[in-house]
Order: sequence, then C-alpha cells, then structure tokens
Amino acid sequence: MSKEAPVGLTIMEKLIGLIMIAIGAITFYVTYTNLAGAGTNPILFLAGGLALVVLGGLLLIAKTE
Repeated sequence: MSKEAPVGLTIMEKLIGLIMIAIGAITFYVTYTNLAGAGTNPILFLAGGLALVVLGGLLLIAKTE
C-alpha cells in the first residue's frame, strides 16, 4: 500500500518554490542593476538572490512522497 502526499501539500510546495524563485530573481536583478546602492558588500545580496533561485528550483523539481 503506497501512501501518497496530500494534493494540497504538493501544490503548496510548488507554489512556495515559484515564490522563492521570483523573490530571488527580483533581489538579484535590483542588486545587480544598482550595485552602489547595495552598500559596502553587494556580493551578499547577489549570492542570497541566487541561493533563493536555486532553492526555489529544487522545490519545483522535488518529488513529494
């Protein structure tokens, strides 16, 4: 007998992944276009934005079991 994940859980996982990708892409884009306004170390914001995009992508391709 196989137990499948509830449909709502799967949908929310994918939705959270899309939201994380959007927030990460916006953070990366705004920081990249305005490096001087990001303060003394814009690399942190660029890396944080990329990390959100990667984690969101992993949530999208993950298989809920």
